[in-house]
Amino acid sequence: MFEKVLVANRGEIAVRVMRSLRRLGVQSVAVHSDVDASSMHVRQADEAVEIGSAPVADSYLRIDRIIEAAISTGAQAIHPGYGLLAENAGFARACAAAGLVFVGPSPESMDMMASKIRARQTMAASGIPVVPGTTSPVVAGADAHAAAAEIGFPVAVKAASGGGGKGFRVAFSPDDLDEAVEGAAGEGARFFSDDTVYLERYLEDPRHVEIQVVADNYGNVVHLYERDCSIQRRHQKLIEEAPCPALSDDTRARLGEIAIAAARAAQYTSVGTIEGLLVGEEFFFLEMNTRIQVEHPVTEMVTGVDLVELQLRIAAGERLGFAQSDIQVRGHAIECRVNAESAAKGFRPAPGTVAFFVSPKGDGIRVDAGVEDGDVVQPYYDPMIAKVIVWGDSRADATEKMRTALERMEINGITTLLPFHRALLASDEWREGSTCRELLENRGWLKSTDEWATSGARALSGKGQA
Repeated sequence: MFEKVLVANRGEIAVRVMRSLRRLGVQSVAVHSDVDASSMHVRQADEAVEIGSAPVADSYLRIDRIIEAAISTGAQAIHPGYGLLAENAGFARACAAAGLVFVGPSPESMDMMASKIRARQTMAASGIPVVPGTTSPVVAGADAHAAAAEIGFPVAVKAASGGGGKGFRVAFSPDDLDEAVEGAAGEGARFFSDDTVYLERYLEDPRHVEIQVVADNYGNVVHLYERDCSIQRRHQKLIEEAPCPALSDDTRARLGEIAIAAARAAQYTSVGTIEGLLVGEEFFFLEMNTRIQVEHPVTEMVTGVDLVELQLRIAAGERLGFAQSDIQVRGHAIECRVNAESAAKGFRPAPGTVAFFVSPKGDGIRVDAGVEDGDVVQPYYDPMIAKVIVWGDSRADATEKMRTALERMEINGITTLLPFHRALLASDEWREGSTCRELLENRGWLKSTDEWATSGARALSGKGQA
């Protein structure tokens, strides 16, 4: 195992990685921008190095400064967390060139999965079901119209390097298509420096299901079953749970087999996630995330496996210490992302200073936070400040535990999604295990979540609301 690891990230994931490092007896190095000098992840680290000014382009995306910080502090490896440089193959190669271990997959695997087009080609060639659509780029005009006519409307137009809802447009008819292609290409260029787009059949209200995979450097690959991430706004996740409440045992087994085959097709090592869309009993590969996921704690809660520790052990050259038959799912886990946002105002970001932060406590309750009393939620970065994760014997038990945890959680000084989560977990739609899409698209219901800002005592359902 390593003696010292630099964490090339910030916020709650940096704190989370440091927790596993501390348990393993490994020293941690934080990097930070000038405005993050007193942030929680810096306070938690054994050492810290400033790497630039507030904008991520001047700090957390500066590969040269991050590697220099690792070398100057004697770190042997770099853990990228999620987001930022986590899926940047160039960063992984720069680490190797500097004699540092990148805690993640090989750059070749990252390259293969970075382009959604190449990923679709790889999976389709391996017999893994993909959403019907193109496996080559399209451009606005006759090319796109011919492809869309073959797929059938509505079609989704996606940036090949997109993610997080960026570079995604839907064309409901031929009249919408050119604008959708140009819009997706423009966002792809702006956010990912890649204007390549492709087309897929647009699935109206699928479940978003993903399977956790783990692979070592010796050919051992296992899956840790699935998570349901269907509750999203603008294609960004808000609540996740494990296991998926809509899977039969046969489908669950089939998804595990698909995930292992996909990991092998990508020649994957480390911890990764196979994401897909579930329509009835049909599963379609969507993409592979070549990093730890935000929602990894729900898998940890139902399997008892520390996924960050696994990442570190695999990167250090260790073999998996277990087989597929050793992995069992016990109970049910739910995660709520607590963002500094106002759901009542269309999920508008709400940066500011946290005056008071109280985490709920109790058996089966876990809070992964990136802030404490007095910390500043900066406008430059992702607004997620904490995650509440609970475990229960059943989905109903976990739901009641989550509702209790959310009522006990207090965050003063800034607006957060706590009222939204309290309202949604009390809704009929959640209890019925739906994707809750009708609530998330209902502006009246979203505005009504303000009623939960001070109390969640009244059960609020979206049914029948305008």
